[in-house]
Amino acid sequence: MFTRKDSFVVLVVLVLAVALQSLSAGAATVSTKKSAKSKSVTENANTQKKISGKRRHRRASRYVWVNGHRLRRNRYAERYVSSSFVNEDQTLSDITVGEDPVARAAAIEALGNHNGTVVAIDPNSGRILAMVNQKMALAEGAEPCSTIKVAVALAALSENVITKDTKIELGRRTKMDLTQALAHSNNPYFEALGRRMGFEKVSYYAHQFGLGELAGWNIEGEHLGVYPNEELNPRLGGVGKMCSFGESISMTPLQLGALVSAIANGGTLYYLQHPRTAEEVTNFEPRVKRYLDIGPVIPEISPGMTAAVQYGTAQSVRWTFTEEQVLGKTGTCSNNGIRFGWFASFANTSQGKVAVVVFLEGGRPTFGPKAAEIAGRMYRNLYDHSFFVKTATPERTGQNVGVSQ
Repeated sequence: MFTRKDSFVVLVVLVLAVALQSLSAGAATVSTKKSAKSKSVTENANTQKKISGKRRHRRASRYVWVNGHRLRRNRYAERYVSSSFVNEDQTLSDITVGEDPVARAAAIEALGNHNGTVVAIDPNSGRILAMVNQKMALAEGAEPCSTIKVAVALAALSENVITKDTKIELGRRTKMDLTQALAHSNNPYFEALGRRMGFEKVSYYAHQFGLGELAGWNIEGEHLGVYPNEELNPRLGGVGKMCSFGESISMTPLQLGALVSAIANGGTLYYLQHPRTAEEVTNFEPRVKRYLDIGPVIPEISPGMTAAVQYGTAQSVRWTFTEEQVLGKTGTCSNNGIRFGWFASFANTSQGKVAVVVFLEGGRPTFGPKAAEIAGRMYRNLYDHSFFVKTATPERTGQNVGVSQ
C-alpha cells in the first residue's frame, strides 16, 4: 500500500522523466535544425552556382562573334511597315503593247494581289516577254538576299576556289558541297567563299555579271542598282555577309533576270529590251552586253539550282508545276521594316526556255518560297497554254547575233 511518501517519490520520478525526455527532444530538434540549416546552406550554394551559371549563359548568349568581333545580339520581334498584299490594280500604268499576251496573262494570274512584280524574259535574246507592275520592276531595287549566292557561286567556280564536289567544313561535324549549299541556301558556306575570294574578286565578278549597272537597253524609267565600292564594315560581317545575304548591295529584278538568262543560254549577257510597240516587236534585234566566261562552270552550278526546286528552299514550285525542269534560287531578308522575297529561275524545256524573276515586298507573309510558288503557278499557266511549243525557236548562243557593246 502506497504511502504519501511513496507518491511523492513517484511524482518526482515522473517529473524527472518528462524533463529528460524534453531535453532529449530539444537536443534532437536543435540537431535537426542544424542539419536542416546545413542542408539548406548547401542547397542554396548549389542553387546559386546553377543560377550564376545560367546568368553567365544568358550573358554569353547576348553576344555573337563575327570575324573576331564580339557583337551584341539583338533579341526583338521585327515590326514590318509594308503590306504583303494590295487592294488596287498594280498594272494600271504598265505599257503592254509589245509584250507577249500569253506570258503577261500568266504572270498577272500568278501574282494575284501580292505586293510584287513578275518579269519573264526570253534568255536567248534578252527580250522582256512580260513585266507586271513595271513601277516596282524598274525601281531602285532592293537587297538581293540569298539570290546573291548565284553570282558568288559562279565567281568561286570561275576562280577554281571550289568545284561542285568540294566540301567546306562548317563545323566540327558538318561539311557541305555546292549543290547542298545552293539547295538549302546555307549562309556559312557562302560566307566562307566570300572570305576565301576577298572583296576585290567578289566585286569584279559582280560587275561582270551586271550588278551596279543598268540591265536594260533604253528602258524608260529604269533605275540603277548599287554595288558598293568598299567592303562592308567587318563589324557588320564584311565580305562574308555580302556574299550570303547581299548586305549593302541593291539589285533590281532586271539585273537578276539578265544574270539568270545568261546561265540559261550558256553565258551571253544580253541587254534586256522591252518593246513598246508592235513595230518594235517586228524589228526586234538582240543586243549583247558582254560574253561571260561561265560556260564551263554552268554544269557545276546547275545541279544546285535544280536541287533547290526538287527538295530545297524552292520546292514550292512543284506544288503546281512538275512537267518540266526548273532551275532557281530563292532569297529572303528584310531591311528597314520591309521584308523581301526573291526567286530567280528558268524553265529548261525541250521546246525552249523562259526565265522568270519574282520579287515581293511586304511583311511576314513575304518570303522566298512564296515567290517560288508564284513562279510555279506562272510556269503552270504557260504550260497549259502551250507557250513553250508556240515560242520554240532554234537555240541562239549569242555568238552570231546582236550588237556587242
